[in-house]
Amino acid sequence: MRIRSAERRDLPLLREVERAAGEPFRALGMAEIADDEPPGEAELTRHLRAGLAWAAVDERDLPVGYLIADWVDGEAHVAQVSVHPDHARRRIGRALLERLADHARERGSPALTLTTFAEVPWNAPYYRRCGFAELAPEELGPELRAVRRREAELGLDRWPRVAMRRALAGGAGQGNGWGGVG
Repeated sequence: MRIRSAERRDLPLLREVERAAGEPFRALGMAEIADDEPPGEAELTRHLRAGLAWAAVDERDLPVGYLIADWVDGEAHVAQVSVHPDHARRRIGRALLERLADHARERGSPALTLTTFAEVPWNAPYYRRCGFAELAPEELGPELRAVRRREAELGLDRWPRVAMRRALAGGAGQGNGWGGVG
């Protein structure tokens, strides 16, 4: 398994990975999440152009997982990370997170952030094992608060959600965690 920058030709396969990765939510009574449409080509292309999209590829160079990111409050923010269930439990998600961490450090980001379901085993509990810690509402920067508001508007708060942060050694501005926003 290798991680590389995602490419335009990968976009339909990234969407397939996302659909497959959503299926396990059905067993938790979260069919709406399983049925949610993956990010569209326009959104994925925006991440590609920003240099914030990576694919984990198999021996045929076909994506089996991917990560897209944004900059939120001056920190690298995981917008989506998904691994096809056929390739789960092989540390692919962790490798994608580490690729983003390397990219973020190179650009002086003090941390990674993300939002996720609090009680889904492969969400918040998994991210805790990857070094993320839950943020209290008052610890969220203004842009991360806006992300959470948007999620609530989309109905994602039907299930408990949390914002999480992982400090990066060697990142710049390791102060309040908001990348200099005070």
